[in-house]
Amino acid sequence: MMMPSFFGNSLFDEWMDFPFDSRFHKEAKRETSLMKTDVKEQDDAYELEMELPGYKKEDITARLKDGYLTVQASKNATNEEKDAQGNYIRRERYTGQCSRSFYVGDVKQEDIRARFEDGILKLTVPKVEERKQLEENKFIAIEG
Repeated sequence: MMMPSFFGNSLFDEWMDFPFDSRFHKEAKRETSLMKTDVKEQDDAYELEMELPGYKKEDITARLKDGYLTVQASKNATNEEKDAQGNYIRRERYTGQCSRSFYVGDVKQEDIRARFEDGILKLTVPKVEERKQLEENKFIAIEG
C-alpha cells in the first residue's frame, strides 16, 4: 500500500511511532545523516566539507588509491553504569564504521590537504588538467 510522504518521510512515521519500533527508526535516521558532504568548486581546487559529528581525529583515515579518495571513520564506544554494589544497571557498546569514496583523478597524495575541526573534515583537492585523447582515424577496409 502506498503511503503519502513529505520530504522522504512517511506521513505516518511519527504518528504511529510504536515503542518497540522507535529505536529502529532513530538508528536508520542517524545512519542517513552520517558523512554528509558539501563539495565546492574553486578556481584551482575542490573543497570538500564532510560532517563527522562525535568522531575524533584519531578515528578518521583518508586514503588515495587509483584516483579514488576514500574517507573512513570508525568508532568504538562503551557506556557503563553500575549501582553501589557494582552490578550493572546499564551497559551499552557501540562499534561502527562508515566510509565515502570520491573519484578525484590523477592527483598526488601530497597535494591533498586535510583538516579536522569541530566535527567537520575539510579536504582540499587540486584540480587536474584533463588530458584530451587524440582521436584515432579508423579506416574501414574496402573490398573489391
